[in-house]
Amino acid sequence: MKKIFKVVFFLVLIGLSIALLFIGNGYNMYKDAIEDISLEEKVAQIQAKENYTTFSELPQMYVNAVISVEDKRFYKHHGIDILAIGRAAINDIKKMAYVEGGSTITQQLAKNMYFTQEKKMERKIAEVFMSWQIEDHYSKEEIFALYVNSIFFGDGYYTVKEACKRIFS
Repeated sequence: MKKIFKVVFFLVLIGLSIALLFIGNGYNMYKDAIEDISLEEKVAQIQAKENYTTFSELPQMYVNAVISVEDKRFYKHHGIDILAIGRAAINDIKKMAYVEGGSTITQQLAKNMYFTQEKKMERKIAEVFMSWQIEDHYSKEEIFALYVNSIFFGDGYYTVKEACKRIFS
């Protein structure tokens, strides 16, 4: 019994060490991104776009649709959704591949502003730190507007206004 306990204890220590390594690397990635360009500067760049759309200009039906598809608990969390992350992790483990995302709108905004699209654990952790900073400094409405003004809608359009003009003339 003591041998089993020692083996389990050793495996837990290895797991914690690996987790701390990923967390440290993710935190460093976050710190490097913020040092390159501050959050305030990044937000100002997005808001300075010619076709930037404010939250008050968005139809409520559009807001509801995006939230229902992208982040059902958008107004109930502080940047990360543990339930969505857990669900995605379980499904990824079952398939032994990255098949499902658990990112919130805030995490997707953080990724679009600072990070690449590659699926790496360090980047996901960096997104968490960045999401907490975004949520600390901006309202949900500001975050939502920044998000819909920084996502790719296809055909080279990166703001909701540009996409709507193209799609609906």
